[in-house]
Amino acid sequence: MPKVAAFNGSPHARGNTYDCLNVVCKELEKEGIKTQIVQLAPLKIQPCQACFKCAKTKNNRCMGNQDDGLNEALAKIIEADGILIGSPTWFANVSGHVKNLIDRSGIVARVNDPNPLVRKVGAAVVAVRRAGAVQVFDAINRFFQINGMIMPGTIYWNLGVGREPGDCMKDKEGVATFEDLGRNMAWLLKKLVG
Repeated sequence: MPKVAAFNGSPHARGNTYDCLNVVCKELEKEGIKTQIVQLAPLKIQPCQACFKCAKTKNNRCMGNQDDGLNEALAKIIEADGILIGSPTWFANVSGHVKNLIDRSGIVARVNDPNPLVRKVGAAVVAVRRAGAVQVFDAINRFFQINGMIMPGTIYWNLGVGREPGDCMKDKEGVATFEDLGRNMAWLLKKLVG
């Protein structure tokens, strides 16, 4: 059975980003895909120090700052067949939690041969109050692309509009987009993994 690790990059465990990820995960589970939503904030992932110790060990682990939860998150990424990265929109970019995950897991993956992320399925999930979501969507997708991952499309960009917790679930087009994303991701995972 394919597995998807979904990362909530919001400091709010049950806010709009979580709700949007949850819609996608429910569709995946309807299709028999196992999902897990991982909260990034408690992992306290620090920024990359560009020490490149990971390039020397090549063991799919960050060997620099080992006092945070990056290696825990990275193990879930490597174990999964599909990855969802959800982020709120902060000043037209991803949250710091997501940026640190992308930077550190990205460099670890790219210095290993083979890159453990190649041909995994990845999708961005974005919550936004008003504007800037496309830049967040783009930042996450660039992480997927540079690691040779495969991204399913949907009926619109993967974003939900809302401010207060629960508001994104009132965005009917956003919910429909996330449902479609879940179905398309499930279809792709079944073709690739079985």
